Amino acid sequence: MLIEKCKETMTSRERVRRTFEFEKTDRVTIGYDTNPTVHSRFCRALGLPTDDMEAMYRALGVDYRGINPPYIGKQIFHCPPDRMVDPLEGCIMRKVENESGYYWDFCDFPLKDATDEMFDNFPVPDANDFDYDAALAQAKSYGGEYGLYVGSAGVPDVLNSNGRIMGVEDVLCHVMLGDEAALRFMHRRAKFQLEMMDKLLAKCRGYIDFVWLGEDLGTQIGPMISLDLYREQIKPIHKMFVDLAKSYNLPAIVHTCGSSSWAYEDFIEMGVRGVDTLQPEAVNMSPRYLAEHFGGRLNFRGCISTAGPLAYGTPEEVDAVCKDTLEVMKAVRGYHFAPTHQIQDNTPVENLIAMYNAAYKYGRY
Repeated sequence: MLIEKCKETMTSRERVRRTFEFEKTDRVTIGYDTNPTVHSRFCRALGLPTDDMEAMYRALGVDYRGINPPYIGKQIFHCPPDRMVDPLEGCIMRKVENESGYYWDFCDFPLKDATDEMFDNFPVPDANDFDYDAALAQAKSYGGEYGLYVGSAGVPDVLNSNGRIMGVEDVLCHVMLGDEAALRFMHRRAKFQLEMMDKLLAKCRGYIDFVWLGEDLGTQIGPMISLDLYREQIKPIHKMFVDLAKSYNLPAIVHTCGSSSWAYEDFIEMGVRGVDTLQPEAVNMSPRYLAEHFGGRLNFRGCISTAGPLAYGTPEEVDAVCKDTLEVMKAVRGYHFAPTHQIQDNTPVENLIAMYNAAYKYGRY
């Protein structure tokens, strides 16, 4: 076996639940996020089928699974030639190839320079048009073995997800200037997401272990918006989702790219239990800074940079950075071992093997 696991004394579900409570576990929880090209190469190296994500999760020991209700409503958006369209958001993407693989890059923003009427008429899904019974069946199929979550880094993700529809410059201007039509649209989208999540949590009550939310708040060098603007326009939306999680007695973890720790005291005040991604190169986002300022008050998921030794170093350098990160984070508990974002296509497979072996070698308590 290329991935050498340690002895385990807990189920994944118990491990996830205890981690969110800052309790001692047998090992850290493990996550996996990747781009498709490097995922295929990793699968081949491990002797796994490239189209079976569950097989990869089991091989690496990933501790949680997402539960999502299939959409069963009518088609909302139509796809232009040579493009891909998100079926629920309506954002448009084009395939951009590079020397390592490819990306689906956002383009042709349908609400860029939109009129009030365009904002009001842009379609948003109906929370009733999802198969919640199928989601419950999916949750039951795991047999209580894994930690299960609802949501994603794209919920509600006000700045980023709306930026995919209207462009980042437009969404930032609308938020800062308080444009009523644009804000009305953003709240309409958030209301749909909140209603869908509520229905999903109610249907799967007793099976779900945490709620995953997202909001990209930082660049690499500082905040994307001011704290005052966050509190005025974004935080009230976040609070609705955190309050929903609390109403089901579930912890919420929030994905935050870039330099985002400036908002973490407000997260804690709302009742957020954890933060995700945690790019160590960004300002005030190193493992030591996070542990010193928020350790024991927030769970941390990530910190293994996809732009550092994992992509550009040797297996020995990957092993060292994983060891250092785990030493810092294990001291405050509540750490979920994971990459800072999707593992990039230029990442050597040998480094991925070193990364996940390090999780077992140094991640034991």
